[in-house]
Amino acid sequence: MVRWYHSIFSAYGFWMPNDPRGSWSDFVASWELFKFGPATKTTERRSLAKDPHDVAARLLAKRALKYPPVRFTEDQRDVVGSGFARAVQESSIVIHACCIGYDHVHVVVARHMRAIERTVSQLKARATQALRESAVAPDAPSPWAEGCWRVFINDDPQLREAVSYVERHPMKEGLAPQIWSFVTPLA
Repeated sequence: MVRWYHSIFSAYGFWMPNDPRGSWSDFVASWELFKFGPATKTTERRSLAKDPHDVAARLLAKRALKYPPVRFTEDQRDVVGSGFARAVQESSIVIHACCIGYDHVHVVVARHMRAIERTVSQLKARATQALRESAVAPDAPSPWAEGCWRVFINDDPQLREAVSYVERHPMKEGLAPQIWSFVTPLA
């Protein structure tokens, strides 16, 4: 039985639907991007981020995006966090770990009455609203890519491993450790 989720959702432009390493996309919706190749749908369940690939081709495709890829600044990460706090308060979402990186987010979330995809949509919506109300909104209609990636967590050892991973993740990106008021620490 699924008790928690480790969900990862990305900012606009983080991972292209035709990324040479593979993607979760079935199609490329933009002709400007399709010129760089079809969707690279994969069934791989592990991270492909460190796989060798044609970096130049990936970066060239990113230049064809309609808007610049979103890279959150420190101020923007703080605003995104305030949006998450609002979503948590509104819907009694329990988040055990959160990392807001430069271009993607990791959260460990307790199972909720809604599907994890809906929970992530609410987090994104409140973060977007907070960004638009601030003076630091990124230059894109939405700062988020569609969808999310999720791992089902069924037992306490898996939960502790996921929380530990998310808590260490800011350092992988060269960021300071993150402490968020909306995070409910494990007992």
